Amino acid sequence: MSETRWNKNELVAYILLYVANIDLVESSKEKTYILSRVDKEVYESVYIEFSDDNDYQSITKITDAVQHQKLFSSFEELFAEIKLMAFADGEYHQMEQTVYNSIKRLLKS
Repeated sequence: MSETRWNKNELVAYILLYVANIDLVESSKEKTYILSRVDKEVYESVYIEFSDDNDYQSITKITDAVQHQKLFSSFEELFAEIKLMAFADGEYHQMEQTVYNSIKRLLKS
């Protein structure tokens, strides 16, 4: 798999899509939340790529982009975005919590 080159908004959109879809359902509230963070064109282009990826590819792309592109000086803002995404539909599912903790651990390493 070649290295993914995203800008910051594309990476945020991809991560939020990953979290929103971890329970296999992206609710309208979750989509609305993502669209409040990135513009529609970014969402649509990233969604196409995301839809073609499996879980392993998604995690690999996220960790590679974060480690190699250095788009964030601090991850605290990103972690807040992820947590808000997890609560966007009014529920914080166990799977979402697990993914949040996993992404946090991966990105901090």
